[in-house]
Amino acid sequence: MPDPIHIAGAVAVSAAVTWALRALPFAALAPLRSSATVHFLGARMPVGVMVILAVYTLHDTRATAYAPTALSLAATIGLHLWKRNPVLSILGGTAVHVLLTSVVFAQSW
Repeated sequence: MPDPIHIAGAVAVSAAVTWALRALPFAALAPLRSSATVHFLGARMPVGVMVILAVYTLHDTRATAYAPTALSLAATIGLHLWKRNPVLSILGGTAVHVLLTSVVFAQSW
């Protein structure tokens, strides 16, 4: 059976490491709050993410899926220009794409 002092030491070290790992992100964020680079990336990243999603969607598009993909991409761009809300744009465009591919342009096998 291990020595109680050894067990207490192991628990203390584990608790200290756990506490430090949980506190580290908050300590690292403090100087970044006033950073111009972080503010620049915060303003540009939603559009960057949407561009990456659009390119990924269009990369493997087959000829039979051009219409629903183009319409859902137009809906996504329209929602983003209208509301300027990335979450609404992405979810709305995804919903339009699922609706179009499942109902409107569904192929019967």
